[in-house]
Amino acid sequence: MEARRRQAVRRVADGRSRRDVADFLGVHPVTVGKRVRAHRPGGGDGLAARPHPGRAPFLTAARERRVLGWVADRPTAHGFPTDLRTARRVADLIRRRLGVEFHPAYLREWLARRGLSPQKPAERARERDPDEVGRWPADDWPAIQKRGPAGGPASS
Repeated sequence: MEARRRQAVRRVADGRSRRDVADFLGVHPVTVGKRVRAHRPGGGDGLAARPHPGRAPFLTAARERRVLGWVADRPTAHGFPTDLRTARRVADLIRRRLGVEFHPAYLREWLARRGLSPQKPAERARERDPDEVGRWPADDWPAIQKRGPAGGPASS
């Protein structure tokens, strides 16, 4: 952003109009005027990047990598009774390991932005009989499948 601000001031100083510079940079002409005014009193320092105001993130880049590593593991490896991965469980894990509280709804969005979603483990019923599963579509389904009306047209 700082380089774009300096480029705007250079172009105006070279004689280009603020509107032309704004069109070139894809900003509003008022923005170009603000950059030029910021440059005059402070010189080059008036365009320098400043720290972004606001609270620092709860998860630094290193902590974020740790959390994503935990998410990649099986939940049972972290003391959960099943391999069901939910935002609530991730929030619990972060609270226990890092001491940071997150709402599960926020973590659901946070995980989705990183291409992750809640996961249910693939389980099969113990009673499942593969032979019966294969037989059902051939034998039972045709008997219960809805059939069209018998005979010719029913309406006149």
